[in-house]
Amino acid sequence: MNAAGVRHILETIGNMFPDAKCELNHANAFELTIAVLLSAQCTDATVNKVTADLFRKYKSPADYTAVPLEELEHDIRRIGLYRNKAKHIQSLCRILIEQYGGEVPSEHDELVKLPGVGRKTANVVVSNAFGVPAIAVDTHVERVSKRLGLAGWKDSVLEVEKKLMKQVPKEEWTLTHHRLIFFGRYHCKAQNPQCQVCPLLDVCREGRKRMKTMQVRKDKEINSK
Repeated sequence: MNAAGVRHILETIGNMFPDAKCELNHANAFELTIAVLLSAQCTDATVNKVTADLFRKYKSPADYTAVPLEELEHDIRRIGLYRNKAKHIQSLCRILIEQYGGEVPSEHDELVKLPGVGRKTANVVVSNAFGVPAIAVDTHVERVSKRLGLAGWKDSVLEVEKKLMKQVPKEEWTLTHHRLIFFGRYHCKAQNPQCQVCPLLDVCREGRKRMKTMQVRKDKEINSK
């Protein structure tokens, strides 16, 4: 896609969701890291319900390591994969205490070394907590990017990230990340996307296909009457 096409997409989505931001509630880099870790295969809304109590009880890495694993598991039991995530949280907190003075490192390369922290989580943390431009590719960003032709259908998550970084100006990476998430979460959903009212239908491969399929079905229904 050429630069003009990319700019059209970015500006359209920007007009639709000008106030897009991280929806995980947090007060600092440490809380954000825990929240993003918990959000894997789980909605932000559910994570926020759990962390409302969790962040009142646990203020520092030492607080998480001071309780039995079973207690932490119980505290996050409403989260999917809570047992594995509880183990990751305690292991992560021990490393923060032993190697980083209890603070979350601001470098991407250091973050991905922590248990339960992958590339996406690290990108979210560095961009939102430390102001470092980054594009975190979650399921929404991946889906939207492929539907709009910003990435190929068979591209891996890393390939999608690299293509977005190449096409989007660096100073817009973080904002674009949030806007793509909002677009995918509230408009271009995995199931029942709002193609019929989408201002980007003209550049959306899947949208045009869906609308054509819907029209064929309507024509068949009319002809069968």
